[in-house]
Amino acid sequence: MTIGVGGVSPQQALAKLTHMAEGVAAISDDEFTLRISRAQQLMAQHGLDAIYVNAGTNLYYFSGTRWFSSERMVGAIIPAVGHIEYIAPAFELDTLQGYMAIKGQVNTWHEDQSPYQLFADVLNNMGLTQAKIGIDESTPFFISDGIAQAASQHRFTSATTVTAGCRMIKSTAEIALMQRAKDMTLEVHKAAASILREGITTAEVESFIDQAHYAVGAAQGSYFCIVLFGEDTAYPHGVKSPKSLTLNDTVLIDTGCQLHGYNSDITRTYVFGEPNERQRQLWQLEQDAQIAAFNAAQIGTPCCDVDVAARKVLQDAGFGPGYQVPGLPHRTGHGIGLDIHEWPYLVGNDSTLLASGMCFSNEPMLCVPGEFGIRHEDHFYMTSEGPKWFTQPAKSIDDPFYLG
Repeated sequence: MTIGVGGVSPQQALAKLTHMAEGVAAISDDEFTLRISRAQQLMAQHGLDAIYVNAGTNLYYFSGTRWFSSERMVGAIIPAVGHIEYIAPAFELDTLQGYMAIKGQVNTWHEDQSPYQLFADVLNNMGLTQAKIGIDESTPFFISDGIAQAASQHRFTSATTVTAGCRMIKSTAEIALMQRAKDMTLEVHKAAASILREGITTAEVESFIDQAHYAVGAAQGSYFCIVLFGEDTAYPHGVKSPKSLTLNDTVLIDTGCQLHGYNSDITRTYVFGEPNERQRQLWQLEQDAQIAAFNAAQIGTPCCDVDVAARKVLQDAGFGPGYQVPGLPHRTGHGIGLDIHEWPYLVGNDSTLLASGMCFSNEPMLCVPGEFGIRHEDHFYMTSEGPKWFTQPAKSIDDPFYLG
């Protein structure tokens, strides 16, 4: 039997977990202020007079204001010169102010008024009459369209050069939050492996993982969870009717949590029972691809070259070519931070140059439909000396968690 897999009851496994979320600080108000300054520098470089950030992770990133996007327009205008101003429904004013880390004027609209006209009025009051405005790329179309019609004298473009330009370079505080979140999820992985038994369902494992994330200090439990057994593991995001666990099945578990808004995202693949030669071969091949990607990730290297390095390992073994299956059908990795998938991406069409502070998943999954799939997913961040793992890759197919 694979070391660390099976033999423990869910109650025993939960009892061994400890709260791990203490001692790491949330993002400070000073850092939010610095982010706005950096955004204004990028606006000047790219000829933007202001950007609009909608409710969601962009609004939080720049202002510390936690607010979920809905059918009502809530967001903020950050001018290239001047102070941030908010737009919100009048009846939400007191609530919004309670969530704001960076204070600013809140411009309000009543339910029978147009928030888009209010947006145009705020720009005018800022002295922007025929301006170039960047719109947060996550803004729903009905909002961006409403803005464009109400403020047609302005030119609108994507704000991605500013939002991504800021967010894809993580600060020391952001990396510390993600490090702790990933440490928490890795302990949850170990606990989940220990409770596996013949006949257990994916739903039972998912429920346990959620409880385990709470136990290690994730305030909302699992942010997401994918549990797959046997042939189902060949399909990256699962199947409609997942099978229960049987002896010698390949097991793939992909899960994560959030800590002060920052994400973890780790996948482990191993065997419940005794691995056969085919499982051993593909498990190691997948790890070789993962290590090749890590070694290729050097300062100044294009993101696409990291994808090429991982894919070459698999193609040289007869898989692919390219994004075909059997082989690696998706990108090698994605950026991570406040969003679980964010810029830049380790994929063939992303030529962004790697820079210190960028953070990535490394998950060149090997999918063999009709047999099984192997995904090793760990994350790394770029330093001036090169890549550094958040979590170490699995030790071996017989001892994935370094317990032997």
